[in-house]
Amino acid sequence: MKCRIFPLNTLEKYKFVVILSVYKEKIMLSRHKQRTTWETQGGHIENGETPKEAAERELYEESGAVKYQIKPAFDYWAGEGEDGANGMVFVARIEEIGTLPESEMKEVSFFEHLPENLTYPDITPVLFQKALVSSLI
Repeated sequence: MKCRIFPLNTLEKYKFVVILSVYKEKIMLSRHKQRTTWETQGGHIENGETPKEAAERELYEESGAVKYQIKPAFDYWAGEGEDGANGMVFVARIEEIGTLPESEMKEVSFFEHLPENLTYPDITPVLFQKALVSSLI
């Protein structure tokens, strides 16, 4: 799978949001109930939602974050050949985490570096590398 990065607001008709979350200077990732791998918070933008509204909703649903600073960072496209989807990437600095709400996520954990067992190994490292190089996290 290919992952390409674009300046913020370059792409149109966003389908997804991805949140690169940091808590106490560590990467915060979530684990889905049906997987053993780790992933960023994020998901589909629902009808009538702005990308920021979707990012805030997904961040809470998938991590329990209740106090945070979240900002749009850049756009991305991921897929194979002509098939893929546009998304907007956000960076969140988490200040307080509450109880993980009932959702598809089982748990959150904190990492010094990205773990090897990522749900999206062709996407997540590319997004984090861009954020690091751009001094966004």
